[in-house]
Amino acid sequence: MTFRRVEFPSEGATLRGRLYVREPSSSAAPVVVMTHGTSATITMAIDRYAEVLHRAGFAVLLYDHRKFGMSGGEPRQQINPWLQARGYRDAINFASTLPEIDSARVAIWDDSFSAAVTLLVGAIDSRVKAIVAQIPALGREPPPPDPDGSLFVALRETFLNGDVRGSPETTVGPLPVVSFDQLRTPSLLTPVSAFRWFIEYGGRHGTNWLNWVTRANPVTPVPYHAGLCAPFVKAPVLFVIAPEDEMPGANPSVARLAFDVVTSTKELYEIGGGHFGLLHYPSDLFDEASSVQCDFLLRHLA
Repeated sequence: MTFRRVEFPSEGATLRGRLYVREPSSSAAPVVVMTHGTSATITMAIDRYAEVLHRAGFAVLLYDHRKFGMSGGEPRQQINPWLQARGYRDAINFASTLPEIDSARVAIWDDSFSAAVTLLVGAIDSRVKAIVAQIPALGREPPPPDPDGSLFVALRETFLNGDVRGSPETTVGPLPVVSFDQLRTPSLLTPVSAFRWFIEYGGRHGTNWLNWVTRANPVTPVPYHAGLCAPFVKAPVLFVIAPEDEMPGANPSVARLAFDVVTSTKELYEIGGGHFGLLHYPSDLFDEASSVQCDFLLRHLA
């Protein structure tokens, strides 16, 4: 599978990744903009999804989040959902300048915590024409009620113009991403399945994965909760949900509630294997999930 290395600016940092395109190409292709979930990197199975989508005829822009993997940004290993959402915006900006890309046909794809970020971006950025939210981690609890949409308006303004840098006082960590001993070394992610997946895939040569992380929680007019964005998504959206998801932050009931309030064209696909089953490659669950996603994107984007 051929790709070329690319980089682009985002909020004062340089984001780096891969661009999968057919060369030479006689026409501009629809593009899927992709990144990775909590603390991972793009070579921890996500690149395999990019390959499947590229073989289906899509261009793919796959990049590491700010402060992770090959991308720049300080402090390292810090999760900030607001800056990750702006990274998606800047990735779309970059992709839209490329002659190989049809800027009128842009999809965004993500997994786990970052799949929730796609709902925020998709609700605000009208350039997004399709969304794939794989095992979206929308929190342990539903968002607060927002009957008049005022919370979403404040969230949108924060994304567009707010100060989302955070401070040491509003940052949690550092702490391990996963640990085999929760009593003596508690970690961000606690299920055994998380430990097994991160150690197996993160331990592979060249992933640039590190087993520690911090989480920035900037003080904003409305605390970050991507579920507030679900009613305002305009593009077709596919939710891939694991009914037996073992991650507390990926409560499948909360994800279903978000799906229920989406008013655009929407599809829900339930898959076995828990939170990490479809991130094992090769596997039947990977084949199942990637096939469903290709079909969805071909119908709504290509």
